[in-house]
Amino acid sequence: MPDAMEVSFVVNAGAVQVTTHPMARLLDVLRTTLHLTGTKEGCGEGECGACGVLLDGRLVNSCLVPIGQVNGSSVTTIEGVASGEQLHAVQQAFIDCGGAQCGICTPGMVLAAAALLDLNPSPSLDQIRIGLAGNLCRCTGYMRIFEAVVTAMRIKPAS
Repeated sequence: MPDAMEVSFVVNAGAVQVTTHPMARLLDVLRTTLHLTGTKEGCGEGECGACGVLLDGRLVNSCLVPIGQVNGSSVTTIEGVASGEQLHAVQQAFIDCGGAQCGICTPGMVLAAAALLDLNPSPSLDQIRIGLAGNLCRCTGYMRIFEAVVTAMRIKPAS
């Protein structure tokens, strides 16, 4: 592969090494090369949040991140949020509250909510709305998603 580079990083607590073009999207490397298909592509332009992952603990749209910038970093996808068989509090709350319908936005929404609760364990409803503002959902009308985040505040997060 011309202009390919070797990129080493951690995904869901496991070290990986891929050889690809440095401008390949993190989203494509996760889904195609690493077969982590939980991360979804919605718009491909960073507008919908469906491709959200945690990059060194910060929520990013993986469709906008060139893999060359990930070298030496740590990535958490929806597959890495749970602790073994124990769901993360946000995942459990999404189930309990009916916060997921078609599932396209769910991985990014769960990661956005988890990142929000890591920064602010007791956000107000307005802070929840702001924290999830980069994620679009066409199915739920958001109320069940907001309810899930409030519910997750009461559940002890997986460690």
